Amino acid sequence: MNQNEIDNIVEAIAARVRERLAGADCSCSADSAACAACGQCASKRESDTRDIISMGAVRVATGPRVGEVPADLARYIDHTLLKPEATKEQLRELCEEARKYSFRTVCVNSSNVRFCKSLLTGSTVKVIAVVGFPLGAMSTGAKAYEAREAIRDGAEEIDMVLNIGDLKSGNFSLVEEDIRKVVEASRPKPVKVILETGQLDYNEKVVACTLAKAAGAHFVKTSTGFGPGGATAEDVTLMKGIVGGDMEVKASGGIRSREDALRMIQAGATRVGASASIAIVVGKKATGSDKY
Repeated sequence: MNQNEIDNIVEAIAARVRERLAGADCSCSADSAACAACGQCASKRESDTRDIISMGAVRVATGPRVGEVPADLARYIDHTLLKPEATKEQLRELCEEARKYSFRTVCVNSSNVRFCKSLLTGSTVKVIAVVGFPLGAMSTGAKAYEAREAIRDGAEEIDMVLNIGDLKSGNFSLVEEDIRKVVEASRPKPVKVILETGQLDYNEKVVACTLAKAAGAHFVKTSTGFGPGGATAEDVTLMKGIVGGDMEVKASGGIRSREDALRMIQAGATRVGASASIAIVVGKKATGSDKY
């Protein structure tokens, strides 16, 4: 796909999205403080978790030491640990909890996929790997290689960060190629494209979603959890308006309460990612770090 084709697609989709969103009320909270990331929501706010799932969420993220989660909720949980200082013991704890409570997945850095996969052998728990994380500034070849290696090591899903610098420079064909190469390297495993919306203006968000769709990705995702800002209902509405029914939207970053999560789902998110997800689904105020 050449630059002129991409520009034409972006212009057409942006026009349709602006028409669709014209006059829409923004339900986003003015308080943009990042989530506290204790990850205890699913075990301590069970009724809220059920409300969130009933409204359309297909995944809820948690962190280590989540505690017991009702069996029927466990399949919605992405149990997440992405801190660079995460030790093997902490990863072992993450996987033991995932196995014990039959969580849907664990989400880890690509270097930890093989280790986590070995710990989860014989269970139904799958492994998600992040790629080009958290900056997205790696070369396309490096991202594609990382995705292939992660899948060889046992990853069932890939969450990649797009190249924000190329996007802001207007190098749209390079951004599309960057995503497409990871999608091709990951096939048939699904790929989510993390936009890091806190660093993008309106037009850049429109372009990023359009490029992810054109490149064949399966999801667009708001944030890494390590960058500025986080998910807002306004961004989720915008992203869903661009990708339509062909792709899903994952809201991630700064989601620290049931109300935040409900806003994301009502706006069109089908997955809600938060290392405080357990606090979200359980009801106790989250405390601790705002990172994964």
